[in-house]
Amino acid sequence: MPGVCIPARDVTFTHIMSISNLNLKCALTALMAMVMFSLPARADELAKLDPLFEQLKQANAADAVRIAREINLELSKSGSPAMDLLLKRGQDALEAGDIQAAIGHFTALTDHAPDFAEGWHMRSLAYAETGLYGPALNDLEHALALRPRHFRAIFGLGVILEELDQPKQALAAYKKAQAIYPGFEGINEFIDRVSRDLDGENI
Repeated sequence: MPGVCIPARDVTFTHIMSISNLNLKCALTALMAMVMFSLPARADELAKLDPLFEQLKQANAADAVRIAREINLELSKSGSPAMDLLLKRGQDALEAGDIQAAIGHFTALTDHAPDFAEGWHMRSLAYAETGLYGPALNDLEHALALRPRHFRAIFGLGVILEELDQPKQALAAYKKAQAIYPGFEGINEFIDRVSRDLDGENI
């Protein structure tokens, strides 16, 4: 129905291509609300990651890289050797440019380990590589519901929002990622570029 927002969880590539701009903005706004007003962190994230995220905000450049690496390593642990193997196979396929194989591995991973955020995050990257932004957004919703401070997933959301010509929301996503990880490599360039583009539109 015209004027009715489609929940972010129901966004598909078909929706992205066919619904009105108003409904698209509503769907993206719902996902952005999750990012900007983060869900409470899970108990396991608080126990294992909270100290690292706090350190990340205050660290100098060299320490920040090390801490971010520790966080990413922690996020890549599924708790199952079989699931870790699926993640590795998917990552290897993605790096080799075999996107369909990567999607297959990550789909098996999300099917068997739906509470493992990195599976959803990595599949979102694979979908985005093929221009399937609807499924990519859906996977990012899952990833961020599980790990609200997943700065790489939030950055990926910003990239997709730029592709969908939503610069204001992209800028908000980039700034959120920067707030979590101030030293995020390249984030200032993304923020500066989108800010300049928005300033140009307002002239």
